[in-house]
Parts: sequence; structure tokens; C-alpha cells
Amino acid sequence: MTLELHDTLTGTKKPLVTTEPGHARMYVCGPTVYSHSHIGHAKSYVAFDVIVKWLRKSGFNVRYVQNITDVGHLTDNADQGEDKIEKRARLDRVHPLELVDMYMFSYMEDMAALGVARPNMWVRATQHIPEQIELTAKLIERGHAYVAGGNVYFDVASWS
Repeated sequence: MTLELHDTLTGTKKPLVTTEPGHARMYVCGPTVYSHSHIGHAKSYVAFDVIVKWLRKSGFNVRYVQNITDVGHLTDNADQGEDKIEKRARLDRVHPLELVDMYMFSYMEDMAALGVARPNMWVRATQHIPEQIELTAKLIERGHAYVAGGNVYFDVASWS
């Protein structure tokens, strides 16, 4: 049986084709850990879990990676406002990394209670800031991103 996924670019279902036969790599954006999990987390990670478990049951060797956003997520979706973690840490009078650890472990416990499989790796955003800066600089240099109002945006029109 073939796994078909919805291709948002074409609006059609397409069979999953991995770059290496028998191996699948899946990277998903994890939660921003400034509060306890909510139903949106459950919906997202249960859906990812179904895919990972299907792939494994179908014989794929799966490397499943999920990031933990532990810094830099603003309170306003319009790229304004404070960092959600710094704001919450200040209100709770704790160090931001203490807050991150508390809610990260709470999230992991909640997902385990739902029977969601653990990723092979959790990667914290703060572990890769130099790489993020380097990639952003390359995107700007190659014309795929631009700076506006002190922020960097991906130029969707630059990529076919």
C-alpha cells in the first residue's frame, strides 16, 4: 500500500517518494514552550504520529526530528511584540531556560499520555542559531529573502 499525501502546491494527492529507498526523514516544527500543551498541539502531533507509525509499520527506517522553539517566538504574529518565553519568564519570575525546561517536559508528558511516539531527536532552536543566521544570510544573498522593517522575509516569488 502506498502512502499518498496532499501536495499543497498542486492541490493533488501524490505518492510519498523518499530520496533513499526504505528510509524516511521527517522534520516537524514542535511547540513554542512557554505554557502547557493545548488541543492544537494534540491535533498536530497526533497527525504526525500517524504518519511516522504508518511509515515504520510499512518497513521504513524513519528518522523523526522535532524542534522545540525555546526562544524568539514573538507575542504578535505581525512580527512585533515581545518574545513569548521572555515575557512569561518575567511574569513567573523564573529564568527563561527554567521555564522552557518545565514546559518542554510537560509537553513531552502530555504527548506520551496520548500515546504519541517520541521523535528520534528533539532539537532546540537555541542549539542552531549560528546555522540559522548563516542560512538566512545565504537566502538574502541569493535573492530569496529580503530585509524589511528590521526583519527578514522569504521572497516566495523568487522560488518556482
